[in-house]
Amino acid sequence: MSPSRRALVDDVLPKLMVPTPSASGTLTAADLFDPAPGALWMEIGFGKGEHLAWQAGQNPDVGFIGVEPFVNGLASLIDEIDGKDVNNIRLFDDDAALVLQSLAPGSLSRVFILFPDPWPKARHHKRRFIRPDNLDLISDAMGEGGELRIGTDHADYGNWILRQMNRRSDFDWLAECPADWRERPDDWPQTRYEAKAVRDGRSSIYLRYRQNGLSRGP
Repeated sequence: MSPSRRALVDDVLPKLMVPTPSASGTLTAADLFDPAPGALWMEIGFGKGEHLAWQAGQNPDVGFIGVEPFVNGLASLIDEIDGKDVNNIRLFDDDAALVLQSLAPGSLSRVFILFPDPWPKARHHKRRFIRPDNLDLISDAMGEGGELRIGTDHADYGNWILRQMNRRSDFDWLAECPADWRERPDDWPQTRYEAKAVRDGRSSIYLRYRQNGLSRGP
């Protein structure tokens, strides 16, 4: 990281950080933004931040929590939004589960998990973020009617995600035809990871689920 970017991170990041999370389940949008936004969305593992920055710019009345543990990703996003009229982003640089369990139930109306690490080796599958305990936290923090968006270019992980989600009673898959998961929606801009997948000849899937208010399962 260049000295100028490091200085930018040191100066700007503390102002954007989510307060130290607790397991209390009481954190609200009003605790993060003044005035409180009309909705709260979260992107888990935002990489270099291009998708998060685009969504924040397109939806100025929405508050965003961006979670990314790697400092280079945080630096890229801060560099992207610094000096622009983007005041609706808060950041967290640790495990997303810590923020999810601190949020008041029903706080989130949309969650993005785009091209997460597939952990391709079988012995590492337990490290995949899409698993029952994390999905429970998302479901609890999300209000009925909230939307979960997941994208991946990894075929095995895609099958894993479908199996995990199909076992649940609290999320409905919104796809009605193959195009609904083969074609990226207009309000879902391409990330650099997807662009790399395209260059490498890999296709991606775009999954959208709605929290239906039923008891979570299995």
